[in-house]
Amino acid sequence: MKMLKTIDLKKIYGKGENEVYALKGINIEIEPHKFTSIVGPSGSGKSTFLHCVAGLDKPTSGRVYLDDMNIYNLNDDQLSQVRRQEFGFIFQNFNLIPVINVYDNIILPVSIDKKKENKEYINNLIEKLGLKSQIMKFPNELSGGQQQRVAIARALANKPSVIFADEPTGNLDSKTTAEVVEILKMCISEFNQTLVMITHNEDIAKTADRILTIIDGKIIDDLRNKEML
Repeated sequence: MKMLKTIDLKKIYGKGENEVYALKGINIEIEPHKFTSIVGPSGSGKSTFLHCVAGLDKPTSGRVYLDDMNIYNLNDDQLSQVRRQEFGFIFQNFNLIPVINVYDNIILPVSIDKKKENKEYINNLIEKLGLKSQIMKFPNELSGGQQQRVAIARALANKPSVIFADEPTGNLDSKTTAEVVEILKMCISEFNQTLVMITHNEDIAKTADRILTIIDGKIIDDLRNKEML
């Protein structure tokens, strides 16, 4: 299990009078094998923080470590490899490929890495996520909840160290939201994942091991589960 850490993480958009400080020097360690939720109002810097930590958006300054490796010291190809092999991504809009079936969507990260999928592991994922009867279907033949399950399976296909989820339940009804959250929490226990999730849903946030509150580009609260009991 690998530790994520940021040191003085800053992100500035624009220049001169148009400068906007999206992140203002964030220092945080994200513990492995835990569920960390990130909350805060729209425009607070939540998504910018997640994208910078996940290697999707280069910070203006500061460092992001995966164990002892500063991911922004890597070249583009090396960083892409880290994203494929160490990180899994789940977004609000599923981002499935419409012209390939469910199974091929799931193994896409493995295929991009030019590896042969571990069929036992992939089939176990499919079984646990309740997708066994859906694998030959195309995304447009699935419900929103089913599509998000496929996105979760895809995020896990390469056995990543960390799953980053940006409002993964934003387009789902309350019943499906509860199911997806339980699946993601199962990933922590069953597959030893670390889960970092942005959410506006207070009920979801309260189920996390830790809640980080970001406002105006700063972490203004860091609440552990034991403190919430």
